[in-house]
Amino acid sequence: MKTIMIDPGHGGTDPGAVYNGNEEKTYNLLTALIARDFLLKNYNVNILMTRTGNETLSLTERSNLANRTKPDFYLSIHHNAGGGSGFESYVYNGSVPSQTITYQRIIHDEVTAAINSSYKVIDRGKKRANFHVLRETNMPSLLLEILFIDNQKDIALMNNATFRNTVGVAIARGVAKALGLPAKIVNEKELFIVIAGSFTKRENAEGRVNELKRKGMNSFIDTVVVLDRTYYRVQTGAFAERVNAENQVASLKKMGVEAFIIVRVDDNPKPPVPFPTDPPKPTQPPKPPGIQFSILGTSVLRAEQLDDFAGTINRDAPLLGKFYLFYGNLYGIRGDVAYSQALHETNYFRFTGQVKPNQNNYAGIGTTGPGNDGASFKTPEEGVLAHIQHLYAYASTNPIPQGQSLVDPRFSLVTRGSAKHWTDLNGKWAVPGTNYGQSILSVFNRNIQNAIKVMDEQKIVLNDTLGKLK
Repeated sequence: MKTIMIDPGHGGTDPGAVYNGNEEKTYNLLTALIARDFLLKNYNVNILMTRTGNETLSLTERSNLANRTKPDFYLSIHHNAGGGSGFESYVYNGSVPSQTITYQRIIHDEVTAAINSSYKVIDRGKKRANFHVLRETNMPSLLLEILFIDNQKDIALMNNATFRNTVGVAIARGVAKALGLPAKIVNEKELFIVIAGSFTKRENAEGRVNELKRKGMNSFIDTVVVLDRTYYRVQTGAFAERVNAENQVASLKKMGVEAFIIVRVDDNPKPPVPFPTDPPKPTQPPKPPGIQFSILGTSVLRAEQLDDFAGTINRDAPLLGKFYLFYGNLYGIRGDVAYSQALHETNYFRFTGQVKPNQNNYAGIGTTGPGNDGASFKTPEEGVLAHIQHLYAYASTNPIPQGQSLVDPRFSLVTRGSAKHWTDLNGKWAVPGTNYGQSILSVFNRNIQNAIKVMDEQKIVLNDTLGKLK
């Protein structure tokens, strides 16, 4: 299976081009995520992202990341500035293999065909330049400059969600065509559910539903039980495509309501039904924790949320969230839940058990009893990779992604595909471990609650600040 690295240009403290309050970094990321989601949904491919949020990365960090993980293709997405208009693409102006030129031609033509037919965007041509990410990456690399942020016509298109979707999908189709990616059957079981608040008191959830109703958005209360505790979640939609869920989250944020996405894999999918306006009456008890929490899947928490939660228990906890999300994404593993497993194994990185901090072993790999302290890894990043690979051995029967080196010393000792859900690890990862998976999910649940609490506190501060400004 081929691996593509998508690099949304700029980010964090580097906004890129700025004009009338519009920042290039935002459009780069929005377009990159559309391309990523379309590729993952429709093709058998591994996708790596240099960033999935507002992170700051230097050019050297981006090229080093690409060279270390060795994708088959590196794609950098940007928007232009300088008084022009239209779309253009770039490859390195030095020596490049003919394959790179072929990739540029196919992807460029796919994008221009899509946006010229409907939006009459100027084709500025296939170009070459001495850009760092084209020069310093050791694989075929392409940089796209989609539109000009300082052109009124172009920025109007950039702010048009339909146009952004057209561009993102065209980029994805071009990449798939250029690299010959095999199509896959769409997994209809995966749903992206938007939650606009999770409460322990039903009256608080009802208040949120009424608030959303006043603002013109339907929602209902979904009652869930996790480890004998009841939560009232306000659900505002369930989508087959992540981009639609992210658009819903963005709409809620504009209303002043914080929201997040839960990825659910339904083992018994039912035909779609109209979105209800009132809470549905349960016809059967909820599934026990773990059945609906697959080891394979997409993370819903961000790296800073993972690290922040660990820091509430252990202020000296290492900042490993970025590694868990990066390698989790690479292997298709829920990196945010794997991080919770690491917290459970290491007592929030305090290492009060048999494994010592200098082993960089966050999952107790190879620790079988007194006198056997388990595996050691050279760096924290390698330790996280070993952890993700060990989960991958349990959850999947596929080979490790192309270009990756196996660092998990016990990978071959696992019965491949023997644990699809976190509770399936009971008695396998930990013996007897009858509640091992439930313990991991309990930590993960507390991580989510902490993230919600932080967002609510930030909202209070912002509202207080707005009140003082009036």
